[in-house]
Amino acid sequence: MDLGQVGSIVNSIRAEIGKVIVGQEEAVELLLTSLLSGGHVLLEGVPGTGKTFLVQSFAVCLNLHFGRIQFTPDMMPGDVLGTNLFNFQTNSFVLTAGPIFTHILLADEINRTPPKTQAALLQAMNERTVTIDKQTYDLGQEFMVVATQNPIEQQGTYPLPEAQLDRFLFKVVIDYPSRDEERDIVRRHGHYSAMPKISDFAMRPVVSKEQLAEARAVTAAIRLTDQLVDYIVDIIRATRSHPAIETGASTRAANMMASASRAFAAVSGRDFVIPDDIKRITLPLLRHRIVMTPASDIEGVTSDQALSSIIDQTAAPR
Repeated sequence: MDLGQVGSIVNSIRAEIGKVIVGQEEAVELLLTSLLSGGHVLLEGVPGTGKTFLVQSFAVCLNLHFGRIQFTPDMMPGDVLGTNLFNFQTNSFVLTAGPIFTHILLADEINRTPPKTQAALLQAMNERTVTIDKQTYDLGQEFMVVATQNPIEQQGTYPLPEAQLDRFLFKVVIDYPSRDEERDIVRRHGHYSAMPKISDFAMRPVVSKEQLAEARAVTAAIRLTDQLVDYIVDIIRATRSHPAIETGASTRAANMMASASRAFAAVSGRDFVIPDDIKRITLPLLRHRIVMTPASDIEGVTSDQALSSIIDQTAAPR
């Protein structure tokens, strides 16, 4: 597979999603970037902005197993991972696999469940394995979590711990659509009283497991010069000394930025990374990885504003 074939896959996925989703170009672009770099995505937005529908549409385009967990306050870790049950016929314990045993996992409203249950995803997201009763099970390199959450200011939400947030490649903020987009949405889907069914839109899978593995190999080989590596490191280190930021980004974030910049270049149809690729992914890649100081919270300085100032002040290579 070459970069042209990767671009064909990317365009095919965009076209299929476009059959049902209006707008959300940035979210689709970052989902594709995460798919090629093997990352996970967190979508945040108020209820009713199409987060779940977008993830379902994205999953249909991939010829992979799709699973969904609707997180609720009473869920336990075993409801996510599964459990060993005793089989009286064979006189042995048998694993009843939980919904995490899939390729593309929709973790719907992940911050509606307590931290103990949220933590059940930690090992899976980092290592793509699950350990149950001292037995480790492989989930496959295709395993990808796309989680949705409501803003933490809303009632009945539990903030995700920093360790879990750091495992998401991107945090994408889903905002309200523009007037023209909202008008188009109502024209397309206004005759449904509930969320439309994906099966009504004749969507089809356009990429297989084998094609995805080849596309990721092509993406990983995209050129990233030493000057751009320095640029990435300078941005990450700047988050640790910014006066409005209490806790900066980790070294894992730097590695993820390098991988994601290659994937973003591939999505854009290039076999080399440019500084603008890194600038474009900095906010969604770092906004959930930094902790703002109490003073900045009082003054109303947001993480996006702090990161934007870092981008402006960090010299990009020519």
